[in-house]
Amino acid sequence: MILVTGGAGFIGGNFVLDWLANPKAEEIINLDKLTYAGNLATLASLENDPRHIFVHGDIGDRGLVESLLQKYQPRAIVNFAAESHVDRSIHGPADFVQTNVLGTFNLLESARAYWSPLPDNQKSSFRFLHVSTDEVYGSLKADDPPFSETNTYEPNSPYSASKAASDHLVRAWFHTYGLPVLTTNCSNNYGPYHFPEKLIPLVILNALNGKPLPVYGDGQQIRDWLYVADHCSAIRRVLESGQIGETYNVGGWNEKANLDVVNTICAVLDSLRPRSDHQSYSQQITFVADRPGHDRRYAIDARKIERELNWKPQETFDTGIRKTVQWYLDNPVWIEGVVSGSYRDWLKKHYN
Repeated sequence: MILVTGGAGFIGGNFVLDWLANPKAEEIINLDKLTYAGNLATLASLENDPRHIFVHGDIGDRGLVESLLQKYQPRAIVNFAAESHVDRSIHGPADFVQTNVLGTFNLLESARAYWSPLPDNQKSSFRFLHVSTDEVYGSLKADDPPFSETNTYEPNSPYSASKAASDHLVRAWFHTYGLPVLTTNCSNNYGPYHFPEKLIPLVILNALNGKPLPVYGDGQQIRDWLYVADHCSAIRRVLESGQIGETYNVGGWNEKANLDVVNTICAVLDSLRPRSDHQSYSQQITFVADRPGHDRRYAIDARKIERELNWKPQETFDTGIRKTVQWYLDNPVWIEGVVSGSYRDWLKKHYN
């Protein structure tokens, strides 16, 4: 089996669902602190699946993590656990340092204590896969080449600085202690089960509710967009065949300006769920003051993972965003649970 941390969040939850969609898949121990963005309703379909063992807890709790490792003897740890919203990091950076830096440190130490005395065959096959972000590389100019795995780290927000620190810790535990680590740095994810504070789900839900669609500054900040199911397949591939100690950038080859993303969502909604007045949802676009230190452009060079591991994304932005909008239209119960806050009751109701 494998231990997944942060497996009730957006990317982690999609990974758990994707992994267990294979009837022959190994069991998952899913450790999640269930902060505001952790949502067990995302995993409702696994409630009676014995292959999914959910544990409510913190990666910083060494005693808990070490007891889970000894009890279940996983062959791998996949670390999704992180605070990940830039705006929240600006207003409250302490939580980001606590989870992303100290939490990763404690998880690495727990993993090292478990891994070191393993028999040679188990020791050589164990993996610690750390999931990170392209934001650690800083910001690109319009004509700069995309980020490669050798780019200098230049984080510009408390969030990206905390993730950069965690990446460095993971690297150091490989070079100093020999812990068999893998690191992935992904571009902006989107898709089902995305907590509606991020751009794409926020725009979809605001549009449907007749609210303004906020766009920072001039809307020309460029991001590379990666459909979350493609990201999950990349992580599986790195876990299976990645070279220990290596970093793999995972991108969608979909550079889009934020304003173009919002307009694309509006066009898809115009097609799938037209407004009652037959006007375009784009009329709801509202420009707001830019956030402090807003990076202008991110772009991922994903040629290494394609060349070495034969992975590339399956979705274009047009196909992925249409699937995403349709999912939000088809899942009002999940959305209402998040909007009302009732998703927090899931733990008490189903995992008392």
